[in-house]
Amino acid sequence: MTNRTDPIALSSQALRGIAAARDDVELPAYDRHAVRAGIAHFGVGGFHRAHQAVVVDDLLKRGRGDGWGIVGIGVLPADVAMRDALAAQDGLYTLVRKHPDGHLDARVVGSIVDYLYAPDDPEAVIERLADPALRIVSLTITEGGYNVDQVTGEFDSSAPAIQADLARGATPATVFGLVVEALARRRERGTEPFTVMSCDNVQGNGDKARTVFSTFASLRDPELGRWVVDHVAFPNSMVDRITPVTTEEDRRLVADRFGIDDAWPVVAEPFFQWVIEDRFPAGRPAYEEAGAQVVDDVEPYELMKLRLLNASHQGMAYFGALGGYRYVHEATADPAIAAFLRDYMDLEATPTLRPVPGVDLDAYKATLIERFANPAIRDTLARLCAESSDRIPTWLLPVVRERLAAGGDVRRSAAIVASWARYAEGADEQGEPIEVVDRSADELVAIARTQRDDPTAFIANRRFFGDLADDERFRDAYLEALRSLSDHGALATVRGLVDRGKG
Repeated sequence: MTNRTDPIALSSQALRGIAAARDDVELPAYDRHAVRAGIAHFGVGGFHRAHQAVVVDDLLKRGRGDGWGIVGIGVLPADVAMRDALAAQDGLYTLVRKHPDGHLDARVVGSIVDYLYAPDDPEAVIERLADPALRIVSLTITEGGYNVDQVTGEFDSSAPAIQADLARGATPATVFGLVVEALARRRERGTEPFTVMSCDNVQGNGDKARTVFSTFASLRDPELGRWVVDHVAFPNSMVDRITPVTTEEDRRLVADRFGIDDAWPVVAEPFFQWVIEDRFPAGRPAYEEAGAQVVDDVEPYELMKLRLLNASHQGMAYFGALGGYRYVHEATADPAIAAFLRDYMDLEATPTLRPVPGVDLDAYKATLIERFANPAIRDTLARLCAESSDRIPTWLLPVVRERLAAGGDVRRSAAIVASWARYAEGADEQGEPIEVVDRSADELVAIARTQRDDPTAFIANRRFFGDLADDERFRDAYLEALRSLSDHGALATVRGLVDRGKG
């Protein structure tokens, strides 16, 4: 029986009332007060709450998650809103899965048992991380959060926040300072180190995390740096679930459809994949019992996802936005864009992949197009266009370099780069302004606005492109696409690329 009543404000005390009023919302079927925390997570946003936190919630429901509750940790000013939302709701939130046929299902997730905002009390965060009960520190700090030079792959310690954390006697403020200080205390106290598990869309994310955290530790204390390298595990992982930004419309949906007043619900597609390297010396939850894959080698899976799904998102984002589309499903419904994405996947990305155990790549690629076309998700192209200077070098340019080394075609990849350059001019094809959301936006927009006179200006930026502008095959393909974008527009350029591929 589902009763239509006024929305109930979400909290631990409200769960009983929600259960009495609703039979269409799955609720935590365990005593949350008895859950001990064993995981600290930096970067509690929509994706973490639609992905890793749900797996732990599933394990808790099965009686297999005790000792693995999650403590969320925020370090950025933007995390204040999450702190306040979760505090008011005792860490609870609603996850709504939107199916392509319009069906919705909802659950209240209870695996986040505490949340600490580091600027409120850095010492409390460090001591929580140093607690022997804490055995995993996981991360979704975004691709740019690792402070890695896009060309060299090395940790960039020049950022003012990093330098401030490295100063003698400093109170840590960054994720690097907080985590390394906690590791230092565990080392001093003879406590086993926790595992650091990156869950970001970065190739070799665990290896990248090892590089940046051990480098930070070495800059602080060379012996500590060596200890981190020798004793701290950094498993690689691959994560996949399309999770758009929560909107006011989503909040109203949760209130009107499911009777829950939730300050920050999460919406996501039904698809879920999490592949984790089995490297957890301090122990781990039974992830495989809740739908994750625990494997010896993550790389084939992560390359598949980064180069097919993530790079294809970039393949539609700028062309679609410039062509007048707003949502991912609208762009995917354009036959030329859908065909272009499949051509990119088949002809340029797939040849760079290794065999993926248990995965039919043709079926996977077809599923990607179906997922992009899900109208219920309403994922925005603007979200996909954001932070491109972190995404394109990580997801697409490795495909370009491998195809060039193999003597392969890079026309579609080069065209995607050209579409980014055209988008970065900051105006659409009708002359309306585009808000370029990128940590390097000022630099990128200034360069892009010179490319009508200097067509290679954008790719000559070696900080992002290295020496690619020196390769005639890439440069010529890029310039051809850039000219077409200027002369004929985004959608005509896509159609032209698809038609040439048929020839």
